[in-house]
Amino acid sequence: MLTPAIAAGMLMMGAQAGTDGAAAAVPPPMAAPDAPAAAQAPPEGAPQVLVVPPPPVMPNLPGADAPAAAAPQPGEIVVTGHTRPPPGDPLERLNEKSFEAVQSVDKAVVEPVAKAYNKGLPKPARKGLRNFFSNLQEPVVFLAYMLQFKPGKAMETAGRFTINTTLGVAGLFDVAKRKPFFLPYRPNGLANVLGYYGVGPGPYMYLPIVGPTTLRDIIGDTVDKLIVPFAVGKPFNEPKYVIPATILNQLGQRAAFDETIQQIRSEENPYAYYRELYLKQRKAEIEALHGRAVEEPVTPVYGPGLGKALPPEPTPTP
Repeated sequence: MLTPAIAAGMLMMGAQAGTDGAAAAVPPPMAAPDAPAAAQAPPEGAPQVLVVPPPPVMPNLPGADAPAAAAPQPGEIVVTGHTRPPPGDPLERLNEKSFEAVQSVDKAVVEPVAKAYNKGLPKPARKGLRNFFSNLQEPVVFLAYMLQFKPGKAMETAGRFTINTTLGVAGLFDVAKRKPFFLPYRPNGLANVLGYYGVGPGPYMYLPIVGPTTLRDIIGDTVDKLIVPFAVGKPFNEPKYVIPATILNQLGQRAAFDETIQQIRSEENPYAYYRELYLKQRKAEIEALHGRAVEEPVTPVYGPGLGKALPPEPTPTP
């Protein structure tokens, strides 16, 4: 029988041998080059720490279920993306709010009045009022064609204005578009002059009362509306004419636009759809000034042909 001292010594020697074997089988982790010597080599007899690496990430095999995404925990910061506005509509959010506000007022007030206007006023009378306001803009159309160096179109516009003002009873009847004259109405203005010479539309805007427009168009239309009052004077510059004339003109356009605006409201994104119709019409009008054909039908959202789809113009023959 071994004495207690000899047995304890043999046990200590066996433990040391087992430890040395484990250390030889598993090499210690490599220390950083700039670590101190004491950290790189643990003192003799100190217990060894075995660092177990994490299991390798196995790729998803075909047919295997993908791991479910972890739900965000309380207090965890989640970064989400945000869609930028279209390049031509940097004020999209503000414009959408304006569009929604205008549509709310239109549904509550303007639409019922426009429907009463359609029912209470005969169609020839409504058409006569639209002809009257269009005829008042013919001097602006004439000036725009002159600025575009299109004297032939300018002379046709002057002849149309003279015929409708005299034979058409101050423009209430569009006599000039019928035979033997065949002089159709052609909208034009300062905004078209700017577009004709390469000025871009600028940012799109949806404004109360004005509706859809662009920076170029709002500048051009404002100048157009000031030409006749300043050039002619009374009564076109007096509030007793300007206010009722503006109301009647806007109401007539809204009444003629009723079917199209109902279609716009039925779209998934009414604001974007309305914007697309307006910009497409403006582009087609600028293209027509250059004699270039329109590739697809255009649904006018303003002007005499309001709300009626127009077929593509034929390609000009060389």
